[in-house]
Amino acid sequence: MPSAKDFRGIALSLPEAEERETWGQATFRVRDKMFALMAADGSSASVKATKIAQTALVASDPEVFGRPAYVGIHGWVGVNLARVDPDELHELVVEAWLLTAPKRLARELQL
Repeated sequence: MPSAKDFRGIALSLPEAEERETWGQATFRVRDKMFALMAADGSSASVKATKIAQTALVASDPEVFGRPAYVGIHGWVGVNLARVDPDELHELVVEAWLLTAPKRLARELQL
């Protein structure tokens, strides 16, 4: 199962992604806009998503996915890193980045 190091690696592998500590947590941003964050203990993370994706993910496996405090109202998805499938985690982080990155930059990743 993925670790905090794996999550960080996925997030920072994306174009112009950077890590910044905010609220005592690692946050991941593209051009100053946050697309993911990781709990201080590295056990869980939250990623930007649509409300439709959030609903589907939480319904599919509530032991892996949840609705995080504060940002859950906006569609973000909480992820239990010890239980999530590595390929699904990669897909979720990339999708979060795509939702956040400027369109021109996002097109570069999709080429």
